[in-house]
Amino acid sequence: MSLKTPSFVAANMAGNDSDIPQNIPSCWQQTVQTWKFSRRLTKYILFSFADIPGVSLKIRRFSLQIIQMPHQIYPDLLPHTINCVTFPLPGEGPEQQLLKPNEWSYCDYFWADKKDPQGTTSVAGFEVLLQKQLKGKQMQKEMAEFIHERIKIEEEYAKNLSKLSLSPLALQEEGTLGEAWTQLKKSLHDEAEVHLKFSNKLHTEVEKPLLTFRGDNFKKDLKKYDHHIADLRKQLMSRYAGVEKARKALADRQKDLEVKTQQLEIKLSNKTEEDIKKARRKSTQAGDDLMRCVDLYNQTQCKWFEEMVTTSMELEKLEVERIEWIQQHLRQYTTLRHETDMFNQSMVEPVDQLLQNVDPSKDRELWVKENKTSEVRPVDMDI
Repeated sequence: MSLKTPSFVAANMAGNDSDIPQNIPSCWQQTVQTWKFSRRLTKYILFSFADIPGVSLKIRRFSLQIIQMPHQIYPDLLPHTINCVTFPLPGEGPEQQLLKPNEWSYCDYFWADKKDPQGTTSVAGFEVLLQKQLKGKQMQKEMAEFIHERIKIEEEYAKNLSKLSLSPLALQEEGTLGEAWTQLKKSLHDEAEVHLKFSNKLHTEVEKPLLTFRGDNFKKDLKKYDHHIADLRKQLMSRYAGVEKARKALADRQKDLEVKTQQLEIKLSNKTEEDIKKARRKSTQAGDDLMRCVDLYNQTQCKWFEEMVTTSMELEKLEVERIEWIQQHLRQYTTLRHETDMFNQSMVEPVDQLLQNVDPSKDRELWVKENKTSEVRPVDMDI
């Protein structure tokens, strides 16, 4: 039997990789290309040398190892899989570029699973994003509770101010000081009205919007996202299990082929040569099945990848909206607070003006005129 020509070898080693999906990350394309190259090289070795007497068994074994698990021959060329997700080896291949550089976007930083502090379980990166959304919802609720407590303080303060403004204390103060005192008490009543209005506006313009922003439907939407990504992840796990099953099947076929090859060399059976051909066909079929499973796995992972990007970007958008919404209404709080201070200041100004006009001399004059007993002073007694 003559050897295949070098041109055949070159053609088989070049191959056609058009069946590799073009929309998957380059590291996955490299995986498939490397594996296909190994299979083409293996087929050349097996079919070119298998029937030649005297070919070393080591060549066949080496060929079988290549087609069975190329990552055992070239461990540094292939990505590694963590929880059924395939990642490039650190420092190998071209450095990945961020999808959204300099933005710290969700779509760039949550691909791997995160272990809990005890290291016993892991949480999917997408689950971390969902927990952030739920935490944001809880923070929003707690902020509304805080504003509610602030409202209660304002209402109680307004009530106490109004009550104090009716106090009879120092009611009999007279003169310019009495006028200033009366105005001060009146300002308490006016200030109570201002704080009551402030509390009402806090309820309608701050507390209520914080409570009603993203109601019960929001959690339902998050569950939809969660179920969608979780389903894709389950599909990926199923595809990965299929790859491992096909890998094991290929290993079994290769082992069977190796046994029959050994029997041929020591000529234990006349049927061994025919058995080898059958075993070789089954081994080749198992290799094709493995490649098909790998292709299906990569397609499923690509779909998961695309949905992860799309959905994480949607969650990022929701978080931006939440922060901007809270910012807007907390700024409304400060605006109302400034307005309250301005009203309070305007009510203090008349009191301040009257206090500046307090004149002890005038007060003394008014009091003396109203309460004098006599202008005639005592004189010395005559004998």
